Amino acid sequence: MTQPDTGGAHDRLTLATEAARNLASTTKTVPQARGTTPRWLLRVLPWVRVDAGTYRVNRRLAYAVGDGRVSFVSSGPELRVVPPELGELHPLRGFDDPDVLAALADRFERHEYAAGDVLARAGEPADRVVLVAHGHIAATAPGDYGDPVLLRVLGHGDHFGAAVLTGGTHAFTATARTACTVLVATAADLRAVLDSAPALREHLERGADHAGPPRNRRGEADIALASGHTGEPALPGTFADYELRPREYQLSIAQTVLRVHTRVADLYNQPMDQVEQQLRLTVDALLERQEHRIVNDPGFGLLHNAAPEQRLPARTGPPTPDDLDDLISRRRSTRYLLAHPRAIAAFGRECTRRGLYPPITQVEGRPAGTWRGVPLLPCDKIPVSRTGATSIIAMRTGEDDSGVVGLRPGALPDEHQPGLAVRYMGINEKAILTYLVSTYFSAAVLVPDALGVLEDVQTGR
Repeated sequence: MTQPDTGGAHDRLTLATEAARNLASTTKTVPQARGTTPRWLLRVLPWVRVDAGTYRVNRRLAYAVGDGRVSFVSSGPELRVVPPELGELHPLRGFDDPDVLAALADRFERHEYAAGDVLARAGEPADRVVLVAHGHIAATAPGDYGDPVLLRVLGHGDHFGAAVLTGGTHAFTATARTACTVLVATAADLRAVLDSAPALREHLERGADHAGPPRNRRGEADIALASGHTGEPALPGTFADYELRPREYQLSIAQTVLRVHTRVADLYNQPMDQVEQQLRLTVDALLERQEHRIVNDPGFGLLHNAAPEQRLPARTGPPTPDDLDDLISRRRSTRYLLAHPRAIAAFGRECTRRGLYPPITQVEGRPAGTWRGVPLLPCDKIPVSRTGATSIIAMRTGEDDSGVVGLRPGALPDEHQPGLAVRYMGINEKAILTYLVSTYFSAAVLVPDALGVLEDVQTGR
């Protein structure tokens, strides 16, 4: 009876592959990291060499009166406006009596509105002041052709109806786009405070802008000029004034100590240098942290340093072409748009829904989507909330264009690449090699309109 072939060694005609592998070298890759990203922000930022460790941004003198938004404090269901923040209302600018502002703050009551509710109508006498604590409110007004025109979308910290303090009318119709939480003070409430505060009444009568030097539409100290004149009139004398306390940026740092045992470096160093690969992965992680800090750092991060007038909420939630048009139009020469990949996908869905297919361009030899000719680059360091809300950044770059710049030091001791140093620290008693790996960086916005942020972008709709 014939026995089945068991595949034993005596039945093979050639050398088994398992045995052959013992004499062969495998083809291998260098160690791969799943956390590596393209780091487009670090690629496109123009980097300025900071030799003294500090970068000072000198600007023309601007007369700032605040960020235009009010702040709130809450305790459970109780919501209250911070009294000094009422100075952001135009009629109250410059008024600083804490007792009167506290009395005004006490008059505001919490109200909830559903989507579609109308809070005020254009042209009607202002009968209340409304402070937006949560949600979005559309401000519309009749256009030249009779159709309503969307002026802006009000969000957290915005307000309207301050004309009630001066006897004016509502400039627009306010309609809730989402469920909203607001604080409201009626004309009767405010009148009761005015009757007991003669200083406030006097302030309103003479107007918040009754005095002060002339300024241009950007709030900068004006430069007196003459034009269109004839004859020999006396020309105005002038000068460009500067900020006395310009902002200074200190370089931030990210560091780590890399350890490699000498046994590994000596015995397992072929065909790949173990120290070199360990260093490559460590530098990669530091650069990822660097980009994260440039986006999110409270001191110099782009999301936290956009001026209030350069922040706007999404009109309907998802990022639409209309939203990006608004964002781009806030500045001259928008150079780049940065968004989380989920936001880019949401924008693509909105374009497809409208039958739009933005062209693809090449940025540093890689394909990238565009809108209005501006590259739209992915950046996964822009946070996405649990509900899918995120932001889109627009920026102009470069010192020559008064844009956004990256900051890094000049030549460093033991410099591995610009702004990053690898310093050998020796071998300890356990035969472990140690290296100090450091990177120094920051970012600066030279003028406010160089940076803009589209906020409350919904990626899940």
